[in-house]
Amino acid sequence: MLLAELVDVTATVAATRSRRQKTEALAGLLDRLGPDDVLPAIGLLIGSPRQGRLGVGWRGIATLQVPHADAASLTIADLDSALGGLAAASGPGSAGVREGLLREIAGRATTEEWGFITRAILGELRTGALQGVLLDAIAQDVHADAALVRRAAMLSGDLGETAALALAGADLTRVGLQVGRPVQPMLAASATSVAEAVAITGEASVEYKLDGARIQVHRHGDDVRVYTRSLADITHRVPEIVAAVRELPVHDVILDGETLSLGEDGTPRPFQDTMARFGADRARHIALRPWFFDVLHVDGRDLIDEPLRVRLRELERVAGAWRVPGIVTGDADAAQQLSAQALAAGHEGVVVKAIDAGYAAGRRGKAWIKVKPVLSYDLVVLACEWGSGRRRGWLSNLHLGARDPDGRYGEPGGFVMVGKTFKGLTDEVLRWQTTRFEQIETRRTAGTVFVAPITVVEIAIDGVQRSPRYPAGIALRFARVKGYRPDKSAAEADTIQTLQALRAAADVPDQSA
Repeated sequence: MLLAELVDVTATVAATRSRRQKTEALAGLLDRLGPDDVLPAIGLLIGSPRQGRLGVGWRGIATLQVPHADAASLTIADLDSALGGLAAASGPGSAGVREGLLREIAGRATTEEWGFITRAILGELRTGALQGVLLDAIAQDVHADAALVRRAAMLSGDLGETAALALAGADLTRVGLQVGRPVQPMLAASATSVAEAVAITGEASVEYKLDGARIQVHRHGDDVRVYTRSLADITHRVPEIVAAVRELPVHDVILDGETLSLGEDGTPRPFQDTMARFGADRARHIALRPWFFDVLHVDGRDLIDEPLRVRLRELERVAGAWRVPGIVTGDADAAQQLSAQALAAGHEGVVVKAIDAGYAAGRRGKAWIKVKPVLSYDLVVLACEWGSGRRRGWLSNLHLGARDPDGRYGEPGGFVMVGKTFKGLTDEVLRWQTTRFEQIETRRTAGTVFVAPITVVEIAIDGVQRSPRYPAGIALRFARVKGYRPDKSAAEADTIQTLQALRAAADVPDQSA
């Protein structure tokens, strides 16, 4: 298929807020794809090329001066091959190889196609064709039950593979858990108090909320694989976790949990320390400890449809020494006491989990609810202002955006600004973000560098308030940086609707931002 057809459909999808029209346009595209085009096309549609990191930044693209083609001739397969070459380039001379590939593909692409390609490479492609809409389009195209398609995608951990199976006429009911193939993790909603969370869940497993990095661990015999929340394989970086799981009394297992580093006194180190160690290619002096809070499979038995109380019994049997601390209770006072213990131990708070709920892979519902005394949200950096005084020469004041999936305040799937902050930034972080943001710069003014919206930062706030300054009519109150989240993608950032709901419930006095 010509790339131009995919570009035209993404433009159509981005131009409408109607989910039905998006679904119909995408279903029509899927119906025309050849078998070899499905995987690369799905990756492009969700703004995540299947090759992963390509080693190309904004500057590498912005400096290209190449005349584009007048007529469309580039195919999806051509682009997929070029992206594969970019991802494979490494070592001495790799920069020249990448530049050559970019020049070749830019010269073969039309102006519209090149704009699409650059956004895909830089992670800026926001078509409104997010996974939920694509799942509906797949179901519509093959006349399958949408819930079945969604479950297959969650269990396979790969939307492209699910699309390929569905379009080939495979039986999606046969897609299940497979040890060694990561699945999308279950996610938690938020509540402002433990009592509120328990009122929603009823009897629950109330567990420590750790300020660590999410991990999913698969073991088959002595073969152990460790994956991040984004399903990246980081086994080689965490030998201590691999060693711990090899000692468990089980042959096959899939575990869900977190890892964090502890200080000499046993208290958790700052999240930045964990992520610095988590992202290292070799083990460093900071050790990571695993904590598991769920088990999805044990020795040939899938557990995701079993109630949590059953999964916890199995977790205790196979990984008791590595379990996250918690209690099972329906008493809000007892849950609050555990929350106080977690906070006293240096953790973030608690997660309250309905004891009879199954494991909803890839979904965020009311079965799991996190409660933290300080409100924190994952936002995306849209721009950064140059500092003054002691911070002169560093990029300092962050422009923060919430995800706008419906395009209510701009482009569907884009971001809407909700505030600024320079609080909580250490000198080390200032140096890092100055280098980082100049690498992903899209444009600048005298005092501000605008960047590709791909960097997630966790922001602590006291609440939100009305503000005419920002498009969505709200602004963050007393925002400060908790830390950058390289383990999360911009598609996982909190939505503007989440912040607006917080404003509606908080009864914060009106004042200008």
